[in-house]
Amino acid sequence: MKLQTIGGLAGLTCAATYMFGFALLVTVLAPLGFGTGSIDARAVVGFIEGNAGLLILWNSVIYIVNALALAVLVVSIQTRLRANTPDWAAVTFALGLIWATLVIGAGMIANVAVERAALLAPTDFERAVTLWETLHAVELGLGGGNEIAGGVWIGGVSIAGWIGRSLGKMTVGLGLLTGAGGLLTLIPVLGDTAGAVFGLGAIAWFIAIGLTLILQPNNA
Repeated sequence: MKLQTIGGLAGLTCAATYMFGFALLVTVLAPLGFGTGSIDARAVVGFIEGNAGLLILWNSVIYIVNALALAVLVVSIQTRLRANTPDWAAVTFALGLIWATLVIGAGMIANVAVERAALLAPTDFERAVTLWETLHAVELGLGGGNEIAGGVWIGGVSIAGWIGRSLGKMTVGLGLLTGAGGLLTLIPVLGDTAGAVFGLGAIAWFIAIGLTLILQPNNA
């Protein structure tokens, strides 16, 4: 199987992890406030006491599985772009690996937060809440609460694809919109809205880039 095809499957996997994450976010996890600026740490720790495994699964899919698939996608896109835009290919390759590293790091921190809170909660609930809040802040700083690295990479890939005519207009358009959404998460008042634009846009873009790599591969 060619790298382009593998990369396309990785792109579709990234989209699937986002869809899985959104599905739980708007159903089971909605009462806890995840994805909003008003998350209830005490409610989260209370949820962890009986559902630690579910949160670890959620974190593992949206962060760790996503990051591993993302790394493969980054390499595959780099091989596609370098034929027409070698400089852009090198830059986006570096940016993509930085994003993948931040994502997997956020996932590891998120899972440690759940594991430690689950251990502490039965004997010291308040300490468990404080610990979870602290580690969750680290998780958000790495990438769970902003999408700057992802926005820059997706936007950069889209610009390179437009310059080198190596990606279709729909993929480029979706990428530019998604990238802009990611960058706007830097503005606190726009954080939640921009994050939603980025997340939903990323699903569409990952599907578009995945299908492009599978159905219209280059010689890589």
